[in-house]
Amino acid sequence: MVDQAENLRKMMQSQDGTKKTRIITVSSGKGGVGKTNIAVNLGIAFAQLGKKVVVMDADLGLANVNVCLGIIPKYNLFQLIKKQKTMRDIIINTDYGIQIVAGASGFSKIANLNDEERGEFISELSTLSYADVLIIDTGAGVSQNVLSFVIAADEALIVTTPEPTAITDAYGIIKIIATEINNPLLELKLIVNRVNSVVEGRKVAERVINIAGQFLNIKVDNLGLIYDDPVVSQGVIKQTPFLYLDPKSKASTSIKHIASRLEGVEFKEGGGIKKFLKKLIGQSTILAKQY
Repeated sequence: MVDQAENLRKMMQSQDGTKKTRIITVSSGKGGVGKTNIAVNLGIAFAQLGKKVVVMDADLGLANVNVCLGIIPKYNLFQLIKKQKTMRDIIINTDYGIQIVAGASGFSKIANLNDEERGEFISELSTLSYADVLIIDTGAGVSQNVLSFVIAADEALIVTTPEPTAITDAYGIIKIIATEINNPLLELKLIVNRVNSVVEGRKVAERVINIAGQFLNIKVDNLGLIYDDPVVSQGVIKQTPFLYLDPKSKASTSIKHIASRLEGVEFKEGGGIKKFLKKLIGQSTILAKQY
């Protein structure tokens, strides 16, 4: 499994060696914490920063990425793994500036790939090396498939919420990663979803990070928080990313901050027409006095 992961990292290097696709996995210890929603909207936020982005649904068995976007895929990972289609056949363009690879919802028999199938699947991923960022939405928990993707990643984002069970499960997956994965270059980063305040988000993050450092001797970075915002559930119902539904909502601003932090750029929210007019009128008044 480790050798296959190393092969994936090498494959995602472009042929001229000048560009490497950034591989980011989004995982969680349990389901229902908003992992897929974060993966999709994070991909869109990266695209808005000018990146070529592919979001791949690697939750083999319970796929939801295409559902979040209101897309019914013609083909998905099932056809690819069964060698009926190639990656180029199944990749889907969207109206949101990203491409997606749909997962194989309902096909439980491929929820745990054997070594041969996993190796062939990884070979197909090499065709995505044109992307600047590949975001992989893994399944929840710590199956062999999840660990395979995490091993291969540059960064593993762990999503939790303030709920005690979610915090416990987040620590659980971090523990498995720390003990099972030998990748010193892997960066573990925590996102606390559905918080009511900055203080709440910080407390949850510090709790997980401190325990991981104390008992596992592993560094976990606090990547940020996402506010509990009605626009998120509205987006799920409408099958529209909340970043498009309301770009200025608390959740949208949160995901933009996280993307900017990952990209190493400063996030600056535009002021909109009202602020523009206020500045314009103010500057006009100043100029009028000067002249």
